[in-house]
Amino acid sequence: MIANYHTHTYRCGHAQGHEREYAAEAEKAGLRTLGFSDHTPYDFFDLGPRDRPIRMKPEELPEYAASLRALAEEYRGRLEILPGVEAEYYPKYFSRLLELLRENGIRYMLLGQHFLGNEAGDRYCGAPCSEGAALARYVDQSIEALETGLFTYFAHPDLFRFTGGGETYAREMRRLCRAAKRTETPLELNLLGLREGRNYPDERFWRIAAEEGNTKAQTYLGMMYNQGAGVEQSPEKAAIWYEKAARAGEAEAQLFLAAKYYSGDGVPFSYEEALRWYRSAAQKGLTEAQIALGIMYM
Repeated sequence: MIANYHTHTYRCGHAQGHEREYAAEAEKAGLRTLGFSDHTPYDFFDLGPRDRPIRMKPEELPEYAASLRALAEEYRGRLEILPGVEAEYYPKYFSRLLELLRENGIRYMLLGQHFLGNEAGDRYCGAPCSEGAALARYVDQSIEALETGLFTYFAHPDLFRFTGGGETYAREMRRLCRAAKRTETPLELNLLGLREGRNYPDERFWRIAAEEGNTKAQTYLGMMYNQGAGVEQSPEKAAIWYEKAARAGEAEAQLFLAAKYYSGDGVPFSYEEALRWYRSAAQKGLTEAQIALGIMYM
């Protein structure tokens, strides 16, 4: 991994650590870019108690931005530090939010659509819900956000915890995946949700995205099957999805597929196929593939 754009600090109330600690660890890990995206504050409508662990407080934003600018200067030439936020798309307040972020030098936004409508008095998207109309609202609002062209990517797009019919879920989420493809907006497989066993990543969503030709989604689905994350573990299914993405030119999928052929995990052992896919991934600049290729040539 060479970049991470979804990093929270202690300010949002549900994460730990200072940006300086994260920067030090990122440099050790060899990252080239570290983006901070604490949950954006809202200073223009009343959301209730300010001490609930959802987002940073409005008065913290100037200090947050200034601290990241200073850190970026300190790490210049070693690690690119980017000041960003994770934000919902609230139509009523979006223009004011953009002003607030510009005033503080925030350079990017991740879309994290945690609530419907304009939040106050409306539905939290991570709560169980069987209403197809609510899911449709989530998709409509998310598509409207994507069409602004202002979000770097869509964080945990499968957050909505739909417990209704499978046909409804497939229809609505297919609309969302097609919109993401049309607007060229990357979709995030959320590793915190994976680690903590949350309702996301949702295999249903990533299968739809994969079927729509999203090669990252195909790779992610392969990873889920390979690890048994949210699905029954199946090295064979993992290999199938890795190969779909690999043939479409996805470098990480080529790396993972090569490893499967080299170990005979989910596919018959094949030195030639392992060499083929390691070489392809190495040519795309993946260090792990280049190392593996060197070992194979020894």
